Amino acid sequence: MRPIRPDDAPAIVEFHSRMSDRTRYLRYFSPYPRIPERDLARFVNVDHRDREAFVIVSGPRIMAVGRYERLGPDAPEAEVAFVVEDAHQGRGIGSVLLEHLAEAAREHGITRFVAEVLPQNAGMLRVFSDFGYQVQRKYADGVVHLEFPIAPTEKSREVQESREQRTEARSISRLLHPRAVAVYGASASGQGIGAALLGHLRDGGYTGTVVPVHRSADRVAGLPAYRSAVAAGVAVDLALVAVPPEGVAEVLADAAAAGAGGLVVVSAGFAEAGAEGARAQRELIDSAHAAGMRVVGPNCLGIANTDPAVRLNATLAPALPAAGRVGFFSQSGALGVALLAEADRRGLGLSSFVSAGNRADVSGNDLLQYWQDDPGTDAVLLYLETFGNPRKFARLARRMSRVKPVVAVASATRPPGLAGDLPGPDTKAVTALFARSGVIRVDTVAELFDVGILLAHQPLPAGRRVAIVGNSSALSGLAVAACRATGLTVADGYPCDISPQAGAHDFADALADAAVDDRVDALVVVFAPPLPGQLPDEDADFAAALGSVALAGEKPTVATFLLGQLPPRVPAYPSVEEAVRALSRVATYADWLRQAPGALPALSGVDPSAPELQGPPTDLLAAYGIKVEPSSSAGSLDEALAAAETLGYPVALKAAGGALRHRIDLGAVRLALADAEDVRAAYSELSQAFGPDVLVQSMVPAGVACTVEVVEDPAFGPVIGFGLGGVASELLGDLAWRAAPLTDRAAAALVDEPRAAPLLHGYRGSAPVDRGALIDLLLRVGRLADEHPQVRALSLNPVLARPDGITVLHASVELGEPGTRPDTGPRRLHTA
Repeated sequence: MRPIRPDDAPAIVEFHSRMSDRTRYLRYFSPYPRIPERDLARFVNVDHRDREAFVIVSGPRIMAVGRYERLGPDAPEAEVAFVVEDAHQGRGIGSVLLEHLAEAAREHGITRFVAEVLPQNAGMLRVFSDFGYQVQRKYADGVVHLEFPIAPTEKSREVQESREQRTEARSISRLLHPRAVAVYGASASGQGIGAALLGHLRDGGYTGTVVPVHRSADRVAGLPAYRSAVAAGVAVDLALVAVPPEGVAEVLADAAAAGAGGLVVVSAGFAEAGAEGARAQRELIDSAHAAGMRVVGPNCLGIANTDPAVRLNATLAPALPAAGRVGFFSQSGALGVALLAEADRRGLGLSSFVSAGNRADVSGNDLLQYWQDDPGTDAVLLYLETFGNPRKFARLARRMSRVKPVVAVASATRPPGLAGDLPGPDTKAVTALFARSGVIRVDTVAELFDVGILLAHQPLPAGRRVAIVGNSSALSGLAVAACRATGLTVADGYPCDISPQAGAHDFADALADAAVDDRVDALVVVFAPPLPGQLPDEDADFAAALGSVALAGEKPTVATFLLGQLPPRVPAYPSVEEAVRALSRVATYADWLRQAPGALPALSGVDPSAPELQGPPTDLLAAYGIKVEPSSSAGSLDEALAAAETLGYPVALKAAGGALRHRIDLGAVRLALADAEDVRAAYSELSQAFGPDVLVQSMVPAGVACTVEVVEDPAFGPVIGFGLGGVASELLGDLAWRAAPLTDRAAAALVDEPRAAPLLHGYRGSAPVDRGALIDLLLRVGRLADEHPQVRALSLNPVLARPDGITVLHASVELGEPGTRPDTGPRRLHTA
């Protein structure tokens, strides 16, 4: 999809000639057999403001056109229309055009679309009615007149995201369920990466057709080879590419001619190799998208599907883990083989595996879309090094985690300079951010598998009450300490320590009792080997006793079992701490699932066409119903006096330095100045201590000082922080964080989460503040941050909270390039 260009005129004429008589009549309300030159010139020449047109193209061929035209200079309404080639009608192209046209129109102040549709044009009427807009219809003179506002609605977002999910999931499904795979770069000698790929594909038992493509050899690896994929005469869905970077373009063209839906490029030498490689990578992705293909990589390990009906090992790993129900995404190609080997060693069965390498196209977000509805996948593991689209990841993770658990190894640190010198989430807060999106964040690859094995083989706990059962008081003590450290509760009556001399039957009885105990949500089993000669041989089958309980599926069970081998599906860990930590991670996820997701409430006084960001921050904040108490800058005594007269006494005088502005403890603020004499005295003291620049502000009633922050986080996009003001809170980093936009539940939780929050609720006899006003402020800040990616950082400090409301005394906004936040508008698979 791209904007129309004047040189599209011949293609538009050719497109028009391919339309059926019925399509032309439904679009133009007349036979319209050909386009007059005057109309053609107007069609292809638009100003991209009052008149816009987008075309959908495949190569040089135009398949669809959508356009809007403003109804008068600076009018808020525009007429919209589009037409799709007959062969591609009914595929959702009209909906995509409408989505993009509405986005473009809103950017230029258009708020409503109107359209005229013939009653028999059911497909067009359905596009408008199904999109989620509030459409008003009138029938007159044989035509249906439609009118609707184009501001996004909850329903329209739901429609867009549902279409996005289906589209991306299907594109990945084709890669993981190919009917035939073409392999490029496999040498006839059997040496090299290409030959390894081909060998793993063949030896893994792939059920489809393998098509080696070689320029001269007739057979490669014992299989017939072809000069091109087309020559094989089969429907190729996937191409494996292991040729030098300079040969990838030729391979892409050949695979596209064979109808392939995607490339897996294991070849290196692209963006990771420098600027020239980055340019080649961009060209590769552009060419692939123009041909309707997805790209995994470059510089990746490959992809795999263990489904017995597919058995696809298109990776550089010679063997895959056993078939299972866990999907695994790894950004790293270098670590991919080791990760697969570790999954196999730990007995973690996989449903599918994708290594994204440079992640130039296919990313973890695409795999989340696919795995959400994949019947063969029950849990997802992600190894993430960076986030290409953090906002979208947070959105998809929240939705996906409601259906299936997601475990991620991801950095807890923010890159320096992302939000200037403003505070941001620390390691603990970033882990909490993941948890509140439903993602189980872990710190290491080992912990990724610890949690993955538990999710793959055990039910979720109904709560955080743990029964500890074991034959070693020392191990039980470690388990108790680990539970307390990770937020788990040791259930009443536990730990249950059986005697070191107890037999397997006693052990089994203790486990069975814990498994049916109503006070218990999960079991931690610790077992040390008995001393030699302590137990008779016939009474030593402790592993079977543990397996019978752990595999019953009633309550999750983790074990540190230092005697023999446990059954494969029993989650066993080398140390008690690892077992308890994995259980705690899963219990936190189960807690999140039990919470209602919250809603995005409607906010009064929000202007959807907020002002341009070049104005003062107060204008933008006012557009979202956030009022900042006026203040005036002054660089001299006369200016300070004039400002005080304008604002009206009493006033406050503050040192203008950003770090000093609210530091009463340092003497940088003078309050309740009743007249000009007070201002003179205060200015003299402040200017001598901190310099001539001051701020003058009207006095407001006292309250509890709070702070609201917005920063851009690499994993979640914009995040909102809330805490109480003061040096102590700053020093301790006492801010709670949530990803934008905020739901009603998230905003309420933000107010209550800081450790100093009791000060808001009537601490030591003080009156409780207006909690609802704080929640409303956070909702507005969250929406602002969500809708304006240019706002890289925002600070409201202080916000005075009182029983009768709140007052924002100061606001600062840091603007910049929108950064990587492509989830803020309509989905763009490719824009030329």
